[in-house]
Amino acid sequence: MFKCDGPNLHPFIHSMGLTSAQRIKGILLGSVLFPIRLTLSILFFLLMWPVARLRLAGLSEAERAVPVQGWRRWFFHPIMVFLSRSVFFCTGFLWIKVKGRQAGLKEAPVLAIAPHSSFLDMLVLPMTGLPTVVSRSENAKLPVIGALLEFNQSVLVSRKDPESRKKCVSQIRERVTSNGHWPQMLMFPEGTTTNGQALIKFKPGAFLAGVPIQPVLLHYSKPDTVRWTWKGTTWFETLLHTMSQLYTRVTVEFLPVYTPSEEEKKNPDLYAENVQKLMAKALGISATDYVMEGRFPVQKLGSLSLPVESPAQETLRLLRQHGLNDTRLKTVMDTMIDSCQSDQITMVTADHLTSLFGLTDRKTAVKICSLYSKDDTVDLKHIYLSVSAVCGFRSLESLIHTAFTWYDSDHDGLLNADDLSGLMEALVGVPQYDITQMYSTLTSRGPPTEASLHNLLMTDPVYSKLLIHLHTSSVTADGNHNGIINEKNNGINNGYKKLN
Repeated sequence: MFKCDGPNLHPFIHSMGLTSAQRIKGILLGSVLFPIRLTLSILFFLLMWPVARLRLAGLSEAERAVPVQGWRRWFFHPIMVFLSRSVFFCTGFLWIKVKGRQAGLKEAPVLAIAPHSSFLDMLVLPMTGLPTVVSRSENAKLPVIGALLEFNQSVLVSRKDPESRKKCVSQIRERVTSNGHWPQMLMFPEGTTTNGQALIKFKPGAFLAGVPIQPVLLHYSKPDTVRWTWKGTTWFETLLHTMSQLYTRVTVEFLPVYTPSEEEKKNPDLYAENVQKLMAKALGISATDYVMEGRFPVQKLGSLSLPVESPAQETLRLLRQHGLNDTRLKTVMDTMIDSCQSDQITMVTADHLTSLFGLTDRKTAVKICSLYSKDDTVDLKHIYLSVSAVCGFRSLESLIHTAFTWYDSDHDGLLNADDLSGLMEALVGVPQYDITQMYSTLTSRGPPTEASLHNLLMTDPVYSKLLIHLHTSSVTADGNHNGIINEKNNGINNGYKKLN
């Protein structure tokens, strides 16, 4: 498994690592520069709003659905480019170096930008002539930003609505295959921000149409203050520290246009993977299979999503922190499995967890719930199975038997695809959005029985690595004997040893 250098264990965590001298310098400069730069940036940002509104004023819905042409483009477009660049100039990007040549619209209808570091990456827009972008539909309701997306004639998508995603794909195809009718499109194929120490798996959206793409790299100077990731530096810290620098250097590097082969045109995932590897090589970093799914960063194992940071590990850490010893943990786990097997409602609230674990602080129970779901509720099956898998105090056969019994919805001894998805979500601790490949592999071995699932996890060249993942989680959680039950810590680990 890929590891980032230094304190950043994976691409979704970032620490600026500023020295004492850099922090003192930042405080001294920031006390003067930050309020001035923030004021000027906001001023130029607000000036963009009337320009955006005026450009489309008086146009019907049908006229807004086609590229803006004529005087509305040649008059307003240069003004917006100037204002956009001014915002980033005031932020501290005094000089933006351009390396290479931006391809023309017909040479490359799509610009693929990486690595994606933060909202400050938007500085590439005025440097590339304000190409159209893809954005969440929710952003269209935000003040000023909504007007800017309208000006840009952006493709809007709701990630929660399957129909919206289909429409988005259709619009992207239409635009990039319009033979120059629509402007270039700019996309961040990683789909989320990272610490820049590796490229995560590219999403296929930019590659679906099979048209030539121009890869574009962003290089920021040290100290690295621009990154805002899933964990670590906050967006305000990013803005504060960047504006408190005397200046921040950035290089926008245009690589040669990548023209897909016939095989890549038919397989967008292969196309995306090859472009990712090419860009990673040019950056001198690794191309990984990490991806952000929903709220969780994961690493792909076939079609299975494995959490970058195990919810079960964090649950155990929190419980140990609050004095839950081995004996108490085993008692609670026994109570939990009794509840799950007696057909009681297994979806419980944070208050129920507080009582179940004997916690004095409800916030800990809320935190545990947040590791598994979006609200203050959690399925006890998920906690039991994922924690049991990490603890390793139950044998692999026993754990699979319990999970199979719970998730065999028809009680016919066979799993359907939804059953397998629910089972694997409970076992590893994160949602499984597309289990198709794993289910296909399982059914290719015969009926999807409990024995077949056990055999798959023990012998399949891809999915047997799940045991290694669980073993690694167990070692990480138990490395310093922090209260993980070792009484029978040989079930999962014995399965792991058989693979080596």
